[in-house]
Amino acid sequence: MDLCHVPATREKGWYLALMAPNVKGPNYAWLDPSRLYCHPQGLQDCVADLLQPFQGDPIDMVAGIDAMGFILGAATATVLQKGFLAIRKAGHLCVQTVSQPYTDYSGREKVMEVRTDAISPGKMV
Repeated sequence: MDLCHVPATREKGWYLALMAPNVKGPNYAWLDPSRLYCHPQGLQDCVADLLQPFQGDPIDMVAGIDAMGFILGAATATVLQKGFLAIRKAGHLCVQTVSQPYTDYSGREKVMEVRTDAISPGKMV
């Protein structure tokens, strides 16, 4: 799909065809969403669809997990006019953090971290 083309009728999820499958093997994610981010209408429609289930919900801040979540989370926070909290791979923040171990898509054990001063009790993230 051309990065400038917008379908005449945009069915829900039409932008998913912009993403490219993994051609490099098992050490990479199964899909590359970066073409979607290059398409202005595709990105806007994707963010609108992501927000749909949360219409009317009280949201104080949007959080996104490194790295795809940074792009979609920041775009979502911008639409909502809310702040954005980056959930990072451990060792990248120079402030006080809390951390949580996890297993990534390739089966590797990793640790995520988030700054401690961004979330307070009762905040809807």
